[in-house]
Amino acid sequence: MHPEATLREDLDALGVRIEYVQLPEDRDGEYVHQRRVIRLRPGMTARLHLSVLAHECAHAVFGDEPSAFGPVNAKQERRADEWAALRLIKHDAYRRAEAIHHGHAGAIAHELGVVRSIIEAYQRVLLRVGDTVYVKPRQGAGQWHHREKVA
Repeated sequence: MHPEATLREDLDALGVRIEYVQLPEDRDGEYVHQRRVIRLRPGMTARLHLSVLAHECAHAVFGDEPSAFGPVNAKQERRADEWAALRLIKHDAYRRAEAIHHGHAGAIAHELGVVRSIIEAYQRVLLRVGDTVYVKPRQGAGQWHHREKVA
């Protein structure tokens, strides 16, 4: 199933709808928790649209609301990008793109059909220890989203 279809199913399950509206120049999307709506700027490229939709979907999943406290907003934005990255990027596809493009985040993003900030978020959830890469590691034996041996 295409990632956008999966995101739309998630939003349907949450009772969140999508509206396409003119937004301020510096915004591509926003989630309004009180109205259970994601508002997106029309006319975005496919890569940007998918990335923004996934990011705003994460805000809906977590019930995020803007805060007057800057660090809270920063944490919400970081978490939304990382959630979106884990939903949009398959590890095997990332590994191939990283090898082809020698780690260049912009080229990897283009290859995988997302924007650079989503690749950078995916890279933040990777932990390389020796010859093993862990995706979204947590404390405790066997606690990771994915593990892969690398040469």
